[in-house]
Amino acid sequence: MTQHTDLPSDLLPTTVRKFFAAHIVRDADTASSFLAEDAVIVDQDETFHGREETYAFLRNAGSEFEYTTEQIGAHRVDDAHWVVTVRLEGTFPGGVAELDYRFALRDSLVAELVIANHPA
Repeated sequence: MTQHTDLPSDLLPTTVRKFFAAHIVRDADTASSFLAEDAVIVDQDETFHGREETYAFLRNAGSEFEYTTEQIGAHRVDDAHWVVTVRLEGTFPGGVAELDYRFALRDSLVAELVIANHPA
């Protein structure tokens, strides 16, 4: 059963909270420590596989822009799947974006992360 409820960030799984906190401040070392060895990250239809590619993504994602990140929503899909919705504002084309970070957890680590535009 899918459960869509807005959650405060303190009710998200520790792995999701800590990964996201590190990712927001662009701390790729800490963020990648929450990824499974065979993790997959998909960002706007580009896919990164395994430790080396996902670390490079985390290190470089958005580095050419200045922006702020605000969590505007979160919900539990099931025990292993969580979605965090964020609003970005900055110097990138368009200046504002709302994105869903869809986490799939396995053994208390992020096995898959899909970053996509939040449906309007």
